[in-house]
Amino acid sequence: MPGKAPLPYEYLPEVPSFTVTSDDVTEGEQLSNRHVFNDWGFSGENLSPHLAWSSYPPETRSFAVTCFDPDAPTGSGFWHWVLFDLPVEITQLPVGAGAEDLDVGVQARNDYGVKAFGGAAPPPGDPHRYVFAVHALDVESLGLDSGTSPAVVGFNVTAHTLARAVIAPVYGH
Repeated sequence: MPGKAPLPYEYLPEVPSFTVTSDDVTEGEQLSNRHVFNDWGFSGENLSPHLAWSSYPPETRSFAVTCFDPDAPTGSGFWHWVLFDLPVEITQLPVGAGAEDLDVGVQARNDYGVKAFGGAAPPPGDPHRYVFAVHALDVESLGLDSGTSPAVVGFNVTAHTLARAVIAPVYGH
C-alpha cells in the first residue's frame, strides 16, 4: 500500500518560512465541523478558518493564501481555496473570510467549482491533510483573474514566492 502523498511544496524550490497561526486550526489536529463542507453528505459550516501571519520578509508586496488536500484520491490532489493579490497590509483573515463575496484579493475557482473556500470532505478512511499556506510574494499583483485555474495560479505564486508559512490540520471520519 502506498504511503501518504507528498506535501505540495516538497518538490518546489526551497524558500524561507515565517509564522502563521490560527485561532481555529492546529497543525496535525482534527478540523472542527466549522471547516467541513456542507454538501455531499457532509453537514459542516464550510467556513475558512482564522489565519494570521507575521515575520514575513520586508520586501513582501502581497500575499496568496491556499488550501490544498494532497491526500485526495484524484492523482492531482484537491484545491480547497486559492486566494491571491492580498495587499501587504492584510496580515490576517477572520473566520469565514473565504466566502464568495470576499472584497479583497482575488479568489480563483477551487476544485468544487466555486470562487470561495470549500471545506473538508474526504471519503471514509484515513484522515486527509489540509495544507493552509500563506505565500509572501514579491509583486503587488500576479496579473491573473478569478477565472485562472489553481495550477496556473500556483505556477505564478511559486515564481514570485519570497517565503511561505504552512499549517496543516487534518480531517477524517
